[in-house]
Amino acid sequence: MLKTKIGKASGVVLLIIMSFACSKPAPKLSDVALIPLPDMVAEEAGAFELDESTKIFVEQDDKGLQNVAEFLSSLINKSTGFNIQVVKDEPAEGNFIALKIGAGSGEEAYKLNVGLEKIEISGATAAGVFWGVQTLRQLMPDQIEKSGEYEGVDWLIPAGSIQDDPEYAYRGSMLDVARHFFSVEDVKRYIDLLVMYKINYLHLHLADDQGWRIEIKSWPKLTEIGGSTEVGGGEGGFYTQDEYKELVSYAQKRFITIVPEIDMPGHTNAALASYPELNCNDESPELYTGIEVGFSTLCTDKEVTYQFIDDVIRELVELTPGPYIHIGGDESHVTAMEDYIPFIEQAQDIVNSYGKKVIGWDEIAHAALRPSSTAQYWAKAENAKLAVDQGAKVLISPASKAYLDMQYDSTTELGLHWAAYIELDSAYMWDPAKLVEGIGKENILGVEAPLWTETITKMEDIEYMVFPRLIGIAEVAWTSPEKRDWESYKGRLKKHTNRLEALGVGYYQSPLLKEEITK
Repeated sequence: MLKTKIGKASGVVLLIIMSFACSKPAPKLSDVALIPLPDMVAEEAGAFELDESTKIFVEQDDKGLQNVAEFLSSLINKSTGFNIQVVKDEPAEGNFIALKIGAGSGEEAYKLNVGLEKIEISGATAAGVFWGVQTLRQLMPDQIEKSGEYEGVDWLIPAGSIQDDPEYAYRGSMLDVARHFFSVEDVKRYIDLLVMYKINYLHLHLADDQGWRIEIKSWPKLTEIGGSTEVGGGEGGFYTQDEYKELVSYAQKRFITIVPEIDMPGHTNAALASYPELNCNDESPELYTGIEVGFSTLCTDKEVTYQFIDDVIRELVELTPGPYIHIGGDESHVTAMEDYIPFIEQAQDIVNSYGKKVIGWDEIAHAALRPSSTAQYWAKAENAKLAVDQGAKVLISPASKAYLDMQYDSTTELGLHWAAYIELDSAYMWDPAKLVEGIGKENILGVEAPLWTETITKMEDIEYMVFPRLIGIAEVAWTSPEKRDWESYKGRLKKHTNRLEALGVGYYQSPLLKEEITK
């Protein structure tokens, strides 16, 4: 009997030893590839484990906070197979994630504390809490980005605390849907990818020479005719007002503001082909499917032109809750400067009359800028400086650093290279506040990375040209410059590509990241 008892005890001990040996060590906060890099990260021992009993507790009755909670529960449930619930009463037992509005240093600042039984995310606004959720997302295993990854995953989140606040209030990307049209589902996919990196503005380039992409009910031929083609002669397309509102709502729930652009007075061939009275000769030009620029202009001395602009802006404003309307203003080479200047000034007044603020490409600085207007610096530093000298803010989008349609190198099959070849290091190693002498952080609204689509025809092309370059630009916009370092970022990005693969993103596999593998 004694021998048997000793054997059983030994077996128990052996099982305990084996269970410890087989259990995986808790993940460490210092091993997580956080992008954008937060202001402060403090590691602690242990981990929080997501399981079937985990709850999400929303501390305040706040619609924005409820949206955040629903986003988080959906993210977790689709990948874990759990049925994590959002509750309004703090759980008395079991682990839970608490979301709350609390005091913060900025509108989008947040604090994230991960304990063994409780995770708390607080922010000055629901937007701050949402960005905290995106950081929490990166603390979870990469499988959180997949659907149905139920088996063999330890849903452990490393313990510690993070405090964070963005460098710039406007962190954007532009998608050109005029050169080639992209569906509502494609744009939603793009929005879903943007929020992971705390991008909070999506600028949609809705009209150009090659296509008009937004329904304007008072001028129906804009889409009937102007929306009927695209670069290369494809069938084009457009968003109905209901589809556009759907995109606006989808973005809003993810704390992204849509900025619609109607380029004027140039880049307007699609409008001129639709309505000949907008042309000075009253004739409709042929629909255009090439990629040259600068040959078209609205007739700036016709009354009907300003009625057209007023109608378009009025309908756009009714659909767009965000503060900005983009009026373009770039590359209007056939518009005489004496006509261009009063046109831009009147276009600003029309936008302002509907309670919105103007953004325009840096050429608009030749006109008298209204106090709320912003010039988007893309090409000429002297234009950006001219805007600042007028007291305007500048949105930083240098073509040689931030244009996502620029080729990575001479072997890239998509894109162009008139501004530069932009590899991952070039897209990351720059400071918006040091780009132009005389333009400091106090003059800058934010940073935006545009994707022009002359050569981009499908979602796979978007993903290849945008990722991972946009991730680096997102860190430029969010993280303070003294905390940014290329070697650190490169190592974090290499780890992060596993998450891109889990998301099914067909990203550019840079040789710079392959170098990291061999070190």
